[in-house]
Amino acid sequence: MPRNTRKRSKRARRAVAALAATALGAGGVVVANVYASAGESGSGNTTRSSPQDAIGQAMEAGSATIDCPDVGTRLRQVPDQAKSEVDKELALLDQQVAEAYKRLQDSTRVIRQDSKFADNAVMGPLKDKRTATIERIMIALDRVADRPQGLESLAACTLRASGNQAGTGKGENQNGQGQELGNGQDQGNEGGDAANGGQAGNGPVAADFVDITSVQPNVSVPQNQQNASLGKFTTDCGVNENKLYNTDNVIVAPGVDNGAHHTHDYVGNQANDAFAGNEEFAAGETTCRNQGDKSSYYWPVLRLQDGTEEFDANQQGGGAEGNVGKILNASEVTLEYVGNPSSKVVAMPKFLRIITGDAKAFTNGTANANAAWSCTGFEDRQLTDRYPICPEGSSVVRTSKFQSCWDGQNIDSANHRDHVAFADPNTGACPNGFQAIPQLVQRLVYDIAPPSLNDNGQSSPFFSVDGFPEQLHKPVTDHGDFVNVFDEQLMNRMVECINAGQNCQ
Repeated sequence: MPRNTRKRSKRARRAVAALAATALGAGGVVVANVYASAGESGSGNTTRSSPQDAIGQAMEAGSATIDCPDVGTRLRQVPDQAKSEVDKELALLDQQVAEAYKRLQDSTRVIRQDSKFADNAVMGPLKDKRTATIERIMIALDRVADRPQGLESLAACTLRASGNQAGTGKGENQNGQGQELGNGQDQGNEGGDAANGGQAGNGPVAADFVDITSVQPNVSVPQNQQNASLGKFTTDCGVNENKLYNTDNVIVAPGVDNGAHHTHDYVGNQANDAFAGNEEFAAGETTCRNQGDKSSYYWPVLRLQDGTEEFDANQQGGGAEGNVGKILNASEVTLEYVGNPSSKVVAMPKFLRIITGDAKAFTNGTANANAAWSCTGFEDRQLTDRYPICPEGSSVVRTSKFQSCWDGQNIDSANHRDHVAFADPNTGACPNGFQAIPQLVQRLVYDIAPPSLNDNGQSSPFFSVDGFPEQLHKPVTDHGDFVNVFDEQLMNRMVECINAGQNCQ
Protein backbone atom coordinates (compact mmCIF):
# COMPACT_ATOMS: atom_id res chain seq x y z
CA MET A 1 0.00 0.00 0.00
CA PRO A 2 1.36 3.51 -0.73
CA ARG A 3 2.56 5.53 2.22
CA ASN A 4 0.04 8.26 2.91
CA THR A 5 0.86 11.93 3.09
CA ARG A 6 -0.50 12.23 6.65
CA LYS A 7 -2.84 14.96 5.58
CA ARG A 8 -6.53 14.55 6.17
CA SER A 9 -9.11 16.28 4.01
CA LYS A 10 -12.03 18.29 5.39
CA ARG A 11 -14.34 15.53 4.17
CA ALA A 12 -12.42 12.91 6.12
CA ARG A 13 -12.41 15.06 9.26
CA ARG A 14 -16.17 15.51 8.95
CA ALA A 15 -16.55 11.75 8.54
CA VAL A 16 -14.53 11.09 11.69
CA ALA A 17 -16.79 13.45 13.60
CA ALA A 18 -19.83 11.75 12.13
CA LEU A 19 -18.73 8.42 13.59
CA ALA A 20 -19.75 9.78 16.95
CA ALA A 21 -23.14 10.93 15.70
CA THR A 22 -24.27 7.89 13.73
CA ALA A 23 -26.54 5.21 15.20
CA LEU A 24 -25.31 2.15 13.38
CA GLY A 25 -27.25 -0.58 11.67
CA ALA A 26 -30.61 -2.08 12.42
CA GLY A 27 -31.57 -3.32 15.85
CA GLY A 28 -29.06 -1.29 17.88
CA VAL A 29 -30.14 -0.73 21.48
CA VAL A 30 -30.59 2.94 22.36
CA VAL A 31 -28.85 3.59 25.65
CA ALA A 32 -27.14 6.23 27.75
CA ASN A 33 -23.59 5.20 28.50
CA VAL A 34 -21.87 6.15 31.75
CA TYR A 35 -18.54 5.53 33.41
CA ALA A 36 -18.61 3.22 36.40
CA SER A 37 -17.26 5.96 38.66
CA ALA A 38 -19.14 9.02 37.47
CA GLY A 39 -22.02 10.14 35.29
CA GLU A 40 -21.42 12.87 32.75
CA SER A 41 -24.01 14.82 30.84
CA GLY A 42 -23.90 15.28 27.10
CA SER A 43 -23.72 19.06 27.50
CA GLY A 44 -20.23 18.88 28.96
CA ASN A 45 -21.31 19.52 32.55
CA THR A 46 -20.10 16.80 34.89
CA THR A 47 -22.37 15.35 37.54
CA ARG A 48 -20.54 13.29 40.12
CA SER A 49 -22.21 10.16 41.39
CA SER A 50 -21.24 7.01 43.23
CA PRO A 51 -20.19 3.84 41.39
CA GLN A 52 -23.44 2.25 42.54
CA ASP A 53 -25.47 5.12 41.08
CA ALA A 54 -23.59 4.89 37.81
CA ILE A 55 -24.22 1.16 37.58
CA GLY A 56 -27.87 1.75 38.35
CA GLN A 57 -28.11 4.39 35.64
CA ALA A 58 -26.38 2.08 33.22
CA MET A 59 -28.70 -0.79 34.07
CA GLU A 60 -31.78 1.35 33.65
CA ALA A 61 -30.49 2.32 30.21
CA GLY A 62 -29.23 -1.13 29.25
CA SER A 63 -25.60 -0.05 28.92
CA ALA A 64 -23.92 -2.55 31.20
CA THR A 65 -22.08 -5.80 30.88
CA ILE A 66 -21.35 -8.82 33.07
CA ASP A 67 -17.97 -9.14 34.76
CA CYS A 68 -17.12 -12.62 36.04
CA PRO A 69 -13.86 -13.86 37.56
CA ASP A 70 -11.97 -15.97 35.01
CA VAL A 71 -11.74 -19.39 36.65
CA GLY A 72 -9.48 -20.82 33.96
CA THR A 73 -6.67 -18.37 34.63
CA ARG A 74 -6.61 -19.40 38.32
CA LEU A 75 -5.87 -23.05 37.57
CA ARG A 76 -2.17 -23.86 37.76
CA GLN A 77 -2.20 -27.68 37.83
CA VAL A 78 -4.74 -29.89 36.06
CA PRO A 79 -3.69 -33.58 35.88
CA ASP A 80 -4.20 -35.26 32.52
CA GLN A 81 -6.85 -37.57 34.03
CA ALA A 82 -9.06 -34.56 34.82
CA LYS A 83 -8.23 -32.30 31.89
CA SER A 84 -11.08 -33.27 29.56
CA GLU A 85 -13.75 -32.86 32.24
CA VAL A 86 -12.31 -29.59 33.52
CA ASP A 87 -12.04 -28.14 30.01
CA LYS A 88 -15.70 -28.90 29.33
CA GLU A 89 -16.79 -27.30 32.61
CA LEU A 90 -14.69 -24.20 31.91
CA ALA A 91 -16.33 -23.92 28.51
CA LEU A 92 -19.72 -24.22 30.21
CA LEU A 93 -18.84 -21.23 32.41
CA ASP A 94 -18.27 -19.15 29.26
CA GLN A 95 -21.58 -20.34 27.84
CA GLN A 96 -23.40 -19.38 31.02
CA VAL A 97 -22.01 -15.85 30.91
CA ALA A 98 -22.92 -15.47 27.25
CA GLU A 99 -26.49 -16.62 27.93
CA ALA A 100 -26.80 -14.31 30.93
CA TYR A 101 -25.53 -11.36 28.93
CA LYS A 102 -28.11 -12.01 26.21
CA ARG A 103 -30.86 -12.13 28.82
CA LEU A 104 -29.56 -8.86 30.25
CA GLN A 105 -29.52 -7.26 26.83
CA ASP A 106 -33.01 -8.54 25.98
CA SER A 107 -34.44 -7.22 29.27
CA THR A 108 -33.63 -3.53 28.89
CA ARG A 109 -37.26 -2.38 29.07
CA VAL A 110 -38.05 -4.55 32.07
CA ILE A 111 -34.96 -3.32 33.91
CA ARG A 112 -36.03 0.29 33.36
CA GLN A 113 -39.26 -0.52 35.18
CA ASP A 114 -37.81 -2.79 37.85
CA SER A 115 -34.25 -2.08 39.01
CA LYS A 116 -34.11 -5.40 40.90
CA PHE A 117 -34.90 -7.50 37.85
CA ALA A 118 -31.28 -7.81 36.79
CA ASP A 119 -30.20 -9.19 40.15
CA ASN A 120 -33.17 -11.48 40.58
CA ALA A 121 -33.59 -12.80 37.04
CA VAL A 122 -30.06 -12.63 35.63
CA MET A 123 -27.25 -12.34 38.14
CA GLY A 124 -28.72 -14.60 40.85
CA PRO A 125 -29.37 -17.54 38.52
CA LEU A 126 -25.97 -17.02 36.92
CA LYS A 127 -24.25 -17.30 40.29
CA ASP A 128 -26.18 -20.50 41.07
CA LYS A 129 -25.14 -22.08 37.76
CA ARG A 130 -21.52 -21.05 38.21
CA THR A 131 -21.46 -22.37 41.76
CA ALA A 132 -22.58 -25.81 40.57
CA THR A 133 -20.12 -25.81 37.66
CA ILE A 134 -17.17 -24.75 39.82
CA GLU A 135 -18.08 -27.47 42.32
CA ARG A 136 -17.91 -30.05 39.52
CA ILE A 137 -14.45 -28.72 38.58
CA MET A 138 -13.27 -29.11 42.16
CA ILE A 139 -14.69 -32.64 42.39
CA ALA A 140 -12.95 -33.62 39.14
CA LEU A 141 -9.63 -32.33 40.47
CA ASP A 142 -10.19 -33.83 43.91
CA ARG A 143 -10.41 -37.31 42.40
CA VAL A 144 -6.83 -37.22 41.14
CA ALA A 145 -5.07 -34.47 43.13
CA ASP A 146 -5.46 -32.11 46.07
CA ARG A 147 -8.75 -30.26 46.05
CA PRO A 148 -8.12 -26.67 44.95
CA GLN A 149 -8.90 -23.97 47.49
CA GLY A 150 -10.78 -20.75 46.90
CA LEU A 151 -12.44 -21.51 43.57
CA GLU A 152 -15.90 -21.28 45.12
CA SER A 153 -15.33 -17.56 45.73
CA LEU A 154 -15.23 -17.03 41.96
CA ALA A 155 -18.88 -17.89 41.40
CA ALA A 156 -20.36 -14.43 41.89
CA CYS A 157 -20.32 -11.98 38.99
CA THR A 158 -20.97 -8.25 38.98
CA LEU A 159 -22.74 -5.83 36.71
CA ARG A 160 -20.52 -3.05 35.45
CA ALA A 161 -21.18 -0.03 33.30
CA SER A 162 -19.83 -0.43 29.80
CA GLY A 163 -17.38 2.44 30.27
CA ASN A 164 -18.56 4.15 27.10
CA GLN A 165 -19.47 7.78 27.53
CA ALA A 166 -22.24 9.45 25.60
CA GLY A 167 -22.04 13.05 24.51
CA THR A 168 -18.37 13.95 24.84
CA GLY A 169 -17.18 12.25 21.68
CA LYS A 170 -13.70 11.83 23.13
CA GLY A 171 -11.58 8.71 23.16
CA GLU A 172 -8.38 7.99 25.02
CA ASN A 173 -5.46 6.07 23.62
CA GLN A 174 -3.08 3.84 25.47
CA ASN A 175 -0.88 6.80 26.41
CA GLY A 176 -3.81 8.51 28.11
CA GLN A 177 -4.04 11.20 25.42
CA GLY A 178 -7.58 12.27 24.63
CA GLN A 179 -8.43 12.16 20.94
CA GLU A 180 -11.28 14.22 19.49
CA LEU A 181 -13.74 12.18 17.46
CA GLY A 182 -16.31 14.92 17.10
CA ASN A 183 -18.84 16.43 19.49
CA GLY A 184 -21.97 15.26 17.75
CA GLN A 185 -22.76 12.00 19.51
CA ASP A 186 -26.01 13.23 21.02
CA GLN A 187 -27.37 14.72 17.81
CA GLY A 188 -30.47 13.09 16.47
CA ASN A 189 -30.97 10.77 19.46
CA GLU A 190 -34.06 11.30 21.55
CA GLY A 191 -33.30 12.41 25.07
CA GLY A 192 -29.57 12.68 24.42
CA ASP A 193 -29.12 8.92 24.30
CA ALA A 194 -26.39 7.43 22.15
CA ALA A 195 -26.39 4.22 20.20
CA ASN A 196 -24.63 1.40 21.99
CA GLY A 197 -22.99 0.64 18.71
CA GLY A 198 -23.05 -2.06 16.11
CA GLN A 199 -26.09 -3.59 14.56
CA ALA A 200 -26.18 -6.19 17.36
CA GLY A 201 -26.27 -3.52 20.06
CA ASN A 202 -23.15 -4.63 21.95
CA GLY A 203 -20.51 -2.47 20.35
CA PRO A 204 -18.36 -1.04 19.05
CA VAL A 205 -19.02 2.63 19.83
CA ALA A 206 -17.47 5.85 18.60
CA ALA A 207 -15.11 6.10 21.58
CA ASP A 208 -13.52 2.79 20.52
CA PHE A 209 -11.96 4.53 17.50
CA VAL A 210 -9.18 7.07 17.07
CA ASP A 211 -7.64 8.89 14.14
CA ILE A 212 -4.20 7.29 13.78
CA THR A 213 -2.71 10.59 12.63
CA SER A 214 -3.36 12.06 16.08
CA VAL A 215 -1.45 9.30 17.91
CA GLN A 216 2.19 9.90 18.76
CA PRO A 217 4.87 7.35 17.76
CA ASN A 218 5.27 4.91 20.64
CA VAL A 219 7.19 1.84 19.38
CA SER A 220 10.53 1.00 20.94
CA VAL A 221 12.73 -2.08 20.57
CA PRO A 222 15.42 -3.47 22.90
CA GLN A 223 19.02 -3.00 21.86
CA ASN A 224 20.64 -6.10 20.41
CA GLN A 225 23.21 -7.81 22.63
CA GLN A 226 26.40 -9.57 21.55
CA ASN A 227 24.76 -13.04 21.45
CA ALA A 228 21.61 -11.87 19.65
CA SER A 229 19.92 -14.06 17.04
CA LEU A 230 19.10 -11.65 14.22
CA GLY A 231 17.75 -13.88 11.44
CA LYS A 232 14.21 -14.23 10.18
CA PHE A 233 12.19 -17.14 8.79
CA THR A 234 9.03 -16.45 6.77
CA THR A 235 6.26 -18.95 6.03
CA ASP A 236 3.56 -18.22 3.44
CA CYS A 237 0.21 -19.81 4.33
CA GLY A 238 -2.22 -17.64 2.36
CA VAL A 239 -5.09 -15.47 3.59
CA ASN A 240 -7.80 -18.08 4.26
CA GLU A 241 -8.79 -18.39 0.63
CA ASN A 242 -10.54 -21.64 1.61
CA LYS A 243 -12.95 -19.69 3.85
CA LEU A 244 -12.29 -22.02 6.77
CA TYR A 245 -14.25 -20.58 9.68
CA ASN A 246 -15.57 -22.04 12.91
CA THR A 247 -16.39 -20.91 16.43
CA ASP A 248 -14.30 -23.58 18.17
CA ASN A 249 -11.14 -23.14 20.20
CA VAL A 250 -9.08 -26.31 20.25
CA ILE A 251 -6.59 -24.86 22.76
CA VAL A 252 -8.92 -23.47 25.42
CA ALA A 253 -12.01 -25.63 24.85
CA PRO A 254 -11.01 -28.90 23.16
CA GLY A 255 -13.94 -31.19 22.45
CA VAL A 256 -16.52 -28.40 22.83
CA ASP A 257 -18.59 -27.02 19.96
CA ASN A 258 -18.65 -23.21 19.88
CA GLY A 259 -16.05 -22.99 22.62
CA ALA A 260 -14.92 -19.57 21.40
CA HIS A 261 -18.38 -17.96 21.08
CA HIS A 262 -16.97 -16.06 18.10
CA THR A 263 -15.74 -16.92 14.62
CA HIS A 264 -12.09 -17.58 13.74
CA ASP A 265 -10.13 -17.28 10.52
CA TYR A 266 -7.73 -20.19 9.88
CA VAL A 267 -4.61 -20.50 7.76
CA GLY A 268 -2.16 -23.37 7.70
CA ASN A 269 -3.56 -26.62 9.09
CA GLN A 270 -7.02 -27.39 7.70
CA ALA A 271 -7.93 -30.02 10.31
CA ASN A 272 -8.40 -27.50 13.11
CA ASP A 273 -11.71 -27.75 14.90
CA ALA A 274 -12.75 -28.44 18.49
CA PHE A 275 -12.03 -32.15 18.16
CA ALA A 276 -8.58 -32.05 16.55
CA GLY A 277 -5.81 -33.74 18.50
CA ASN A 278 -2.13 -34.06 17.71
CA GLU A 279 -2.74 -36.99 15.36
CA GLU A 280 -5.33 -35.02 13.38
CA PHE A 281 -2.97 -32.06 13.15
CA ALA A 282 -0.09 -34.27 11.99
CA ALA A 283 -2.26 -35.80 9.27
CA GLY A 284 -4.00 -32.58 8.26
CA GLU A 285 -3.53 -30.72 5.00
CA THR A 286 -1.94 -27.29 5.06
CA THR A 287 -2.32 -24.09 3.06
CA CYS A 288 1.34 -23.25 3.73
CA ARG A 289 3.52 -23.17 0.64
CA ASN A 290 6.20 -25.18 2.42
CA GLN A 291 4.42 -28.42 3.24
CA GLY A 292 6.77 -28.96 6.18
CA ASP A 293 4.72 -26.33 8.02
CA LYS A 294 1.39 -27.84 9.08
CA SER A 295 1.02 -25.39 11.95
CA SER A 296 -2.37 -23.88 12.72
CA TYR A 297 -2.64 -20.09 12.81
CA TYR A 298 -6.02 -18.65 13.79
CA TRP A 299 -7.55 -15.40 15.01
CA PRO A 300 -11.00 -13.80 15.45
CA VAL A 301 -12.45 -12.39 12.26
CA LEU A 302 -13.03 -8.69 11.66
CA ARG A 303 -16.49 -7.62 10.57
CA LEU A 304 -17.89 -4.53 8.94
CA GLN A 305 -21.00 -3.36 10.78
CA ASP A 306 -22.89 -2.77 7.55
CA GLY A 307 -26.04 -4.85 8.00
CA THR A 308 -24.80 -7.79 5.91
CA GLU A 309 -26.29 -11.12 6.95
CA GLU A 310 -23.36 -13.51 6.88
CA PHE A 311 -23.62 -17.32 6.76
CA ASP A 312 -23.62 -17.34 10.59
CA ALA A 313 -26.16 -14.55 11.07
CA ASN A 314 -28.49 -16.81 13.07
CA GLN A 315 -25.92 -19.17 14.57
CA GLN A 316 -24.26 -19.44 17.96
CA GLY A 317 -20.90 -17.75 17.86
CA GLY A 318 -22.22 -15.53 15.07
CA GLY A 319 -25.26 -13.28 15.02
CA ALA A 320 -27.01 -15.14 17.85
CA GLU A 321 -24.17 -14.00 20.14
CA GLY A 322 -23.71 -10.47 18.84
CA ASN A 323 -21.07 -11.14 16.16
CA VAL A 324 -22.69 -9.64 13.09
CA GLY A 325 -21.86 -7.94 9.82
CA LYS A 326 -19.74 -8.67 6.77
CA ILE A 327 -16.66 -10.80 7.49
CA LEU A 328 -13.57 -8.99 6.23
CA ASN A 329 -10.81 -11.06 4.70
CA ALA A 330 -7.24 -9.93 5.21
CA SER A 331 -5.56 -8.76 2.01
CA GLU A 332 -2.19 -9.78 3.46
CA VAL A 333 -1.16 -12.31 6.09
CA THR A 334 2.51 -12.23 7.01
CA LEU A 335 3.89 -14.92 9.32
CA GLU A 336 7.46 -14.33 10.39
CA TYR A 337 9.64 -16.00 13.02
CA VAL A 338 12.32 -13.76 14.47
CA GLY A 339 15.14 -14.23 16.95
CA ASN A 340 15.98 -12.89 20.38
CA PRO A 341 17.95 -9.68 21.00
CA SER A 342 20.02 -11.23 23.81
CA SER A 343 20.50 -14.92 22.97
CA LYS A 344 20.31 -17.69 20.41
CA VAL A 345 17.03 -19.58 20.02
CA VAL A 346 16.20 -23.26 20.41
CA ALA A 347 13.64 -25.32 18.49
CA MET A 348 10.00 -25.22 19.52
CA PRO A 349 8.59 -28.59 20.55
CA LYS A 350 6.10 -30.07 18.13
CA PHE A 351 2.46 -29.35 19.06
CA LEU A 352 3.42 -26.40 21.27
CA ARG A 353 0.33 -24.28 21.85
CA ILE A 354 0.50 -20.51 22.37
CA ILE A 355 -2.23 -17.94 22.90
CA THR A 356 -1.28 -14.28 22.73
CA GLY A 357 -3.60 -11.58 24.00
CA ASP A 358 -6.75 -12.08 26.05
CA ALA A 359 -10.23 -12.50 24.55
CA LYS A 360 -11.66 -11.32 27.90
CA ALA A 361 -9.34 -8.38 28.50
CA PHE A 362 -12.23 -5.92 28.84
CA THR A 363 -13.44 -7.65 32.02
CA ASN A 364 -10.24 -9.47 33.03
CA GLY A 365 -8.05 -6.39 32.85
CA THR A 366 -5.05 -5.85 30.62
CA ALA A 367 -2.44 -8.09 32.30
CA ASN A 368 -2.50 -10.48 29.33
CA ALA A 369 -3.73 -8.05 26.68
CA ASN A 370 -1.46 -7.89 23.65
CA ALA A 371 -3.52 -6.16 20.99
CA ALA A 372 -1.63 -4.01 18.50
CA TRP A 373 -3.70 -1.99 16.02
CA SER A 374 -2.24 0.43 13.49
CA CYS A 375 -2.31 1.56 9.85
CA THR A 376 0.10 1.05 6.98
CA GLY A 377 2.47 3.99 6.91
CA PHE A 378 1.95 4.55 10.64
CA GLU A 379 3.25 1.35 12.22
CA ASP A 380 5.56 3.29 14.51
CA ARG A 381 2.41 3.98 16.52
CA GLN A 382 0.48 1.03 17.93
CA LEU A 383 -2.88 1.06 19.74
CA THR A 384 -4.07 -1.43 22.32
CA ASP A 385 -7.46 -0.08 23.36
CA ARG A 386 -8.64 1.78 20.25
CA TYR A 387 -9.35 0.80 16.67
CA PRO A 388 -7.47 2.98 14.18
CA ILE A 389 -9.14 5.23 11.66
CA CYS A 390 -6.72 5.18 8.74
CA PRO A 391 -6.35 7.93 6.13
CA GLU A 392 -7.11 7.34 2.48
CA GLY A 393 -4.48 5.09 0.92
CA SER A 394 -3.70 3.40 4.25
CA SER A 395 -4.95 0.03 5.49
CA VAL A 396 -5.77 -1.30 8.96
CA VAL A 397 -3.06 -3.51 10.47
CA ARG A 398 -3.36 -6.07 13.30
CA THR A 399 -0.02 -7.27 14.64
CA SER A 400 0.36 -10.10 17.16
CA LYS A 401 3.76 -10.84 18.68
CA PHE A 402 3.62 -14.22 20.38
CA GLN A 403 5.47 -15.27 23.52
CA SER A 404 9.09 -16.14 22.70
CA CYS A 405 10.27 -17.89 25.89
CA TRP A 406 9.49 -21.55 26.69
CA ASP A 407 9.80 -23.46 29.95
CA GLY A 408 11.69 -26.27 28.19
CA GLN A 409 9.21 -28.98 29.21
CA ASN A 410 5.54 -28.44 28.39
CA ILE A 411 3.60 -27.92 25.17
CA ASP A 412 0.67 -26.44 27.12
CA SER A 413 -0.32 -25.53 30.68
CA ALA A 414 -3.50 -25.54 32.74
CA ASN A 415 -4.21 -21.87 32.07
CA HIS A 416 -2.54 -22.04 28.62
CA ARG A 417 -0.03 -19.36 29.64
CA ASP A 418 2.43 -20.60 32.27
CA HIS A 419 4.51 -22.73 29.88
CA VAL A 420 5.51 -19.70 27.77
CA ALA A 421 6.44 -16.12 28.57
CA PHE A 422 7.42 -12.85 26.96
CA ALA A 423 11.03 -11.74 26.93
CA ASP A 424 11.94 -8.65 28.94
CA PRO A 425 10.86 -5.66 26.79
CA ASN A 426 14.02 -3.73 27.66
CA THR A 427 16.72 -6.40 27.47
CA GLY A 428 15.11 -9.23 25.49
CA ALA A 429 16.14 -11.73 28.17
CA CYS A 430 13.84 -14.64 29.04
CA PRO A 431 12.74 -15.21 32.65
CA ASN A 432 14.76 -17.62 34.79
CA GLY A 433 14.05 -21.21 33.81
CA PHE A 434 12.91 -20.26 30.31
CA GLN A 435 14.78 -20.39 27.03
CA ALA A 436 14.34 -18.35 23.87
CA ILE A 437 12.43 -19.85 20.95
CA PRO A 438 11.67 -18.30 17.54
CA GLN A 439 9.06 -15.58 18.03
CA LEU A 440 6.03 -15.70 15.77
CA VAL A 441 5.07 -12.23 14.52
CA GLN A 442 1.70 -12.28 12.78
CA ARG A 443 0.70 -9.26 10.70
CA LEU A 444 -2.76 -8.97 9.16
CA VAL A 445 -3.68 -6.18 6.73
CA TYR A 446 -7.27 -5.16 5.92
CA ASP A 447 -8.27 -2.82 3.12
CA ILE A 448 -11.04 -1.00 4.96
CA ALA A 449 -12.26 2.21 3.36
CA PRO A 450 -11.77 5.30 5.51
CA PRO A 451 -14.94 6.94 6.84
CA SER A 452 -16.98 8.82 4.27
CA LEU A 453 -20.26 10.69 4.30
CA ASN A 454 -23.28 9.85 2.20
CA ASP A 455 -25.88 12.34 0.98
CA ASN A 456 -27.63 12.20 4.36
CA GLY A 457 -24.47 13.11 6.24
CA GLN A 458 -24.10 9.63 7.74
CA SER A 459 -20.72 7.99 8.13
CA SER A 460 -19.68 4.64 6.72
CA PRO A 461 -20.01 1.86 9.30
CA PHE A 462 -17.63 0.76 12.02
CA PHE A 463 -15.63 -2.45 11.93
CA SER A 464 -15.02 -4.66 14.96
CA VAL A 465 -13.25 -7.78 16.10
CA ASP A 466 -15.35 -10.84 16.95
CA GLY A 467 -15.46 -11.73 20.62
CA PHE A 468 -17.40 -13.04 23.60
CA PRO A 469 -20.67 -11.05 23.66
CA GLU A 470 -20.10 -9.52 27.10
CA GLN A 471 -16.72 -8.11 25.95
CA LEU A 472 -18.57 -5.57 23.77
CA HIS A 473 -16.20 -5.96 20.79
CA LYS A 474 -13.52 -3.90 22.51
CA PRO A 475 -10.26 -3.70 20.51
CA VAL A 476 -8.23 -4.65 23.61
CA THR A 477 -9.72 -8.16 23.40
CA ASP A 478 -7.95 -9.00 20.12
CA HIS A 479 -5.90 -12.19 20.33
CA GLY A 480 -4.21 -14.90 18.29
CA ASP A 481 -3.68 -18.66 18.57
CA PHE A 482 -0.92 -20.93 17.31
CA VAL A 483 -0.29 -24.68 17.30
CA ASN A 484 3.21 -25.65 16.12
CA VAL A 485 3.10 -28.48 13.59
CA PHE A 486 6.43 -27.89 11.83
CA ASP A 487 8.25 -31.06 10.93
CA GLU A 488 11.55 -31.51 12.76
CA GLN A 489 13.75 -30.88 9.73
CA LEU A 490 12.10 -27.57 8.84
CA MET A 491 12.04 -26.40 12.47
CA ASN A 492 15.78 -27.09 12.76
CA ARG A 493 16.40 -25.16 9.54
CA MET A 494 14.42 -22.25 10.96
CA VAL A 495 16.55 -22.22 14.13
CA GLU A 496 19.80 -22.41 12.16
CA CYS A 497 18.66 -19.59 9.89
CA ILE A 498 17.67 -17.28 12.75
CA ASN A 499 20.79 -17.99 14.82
CA ALA A 500 23.01 -17.37 11.78
CA GLY A 501 21.40 -13.97 11.10
CA GLN A 502 19.95 -15.01 7.73
CA ASN A 503 16.59 -14.40 6.09
CA CYS A 504 14.99 -17.68 5.00
CA GLN A 505 11.68 -19.20 3.97
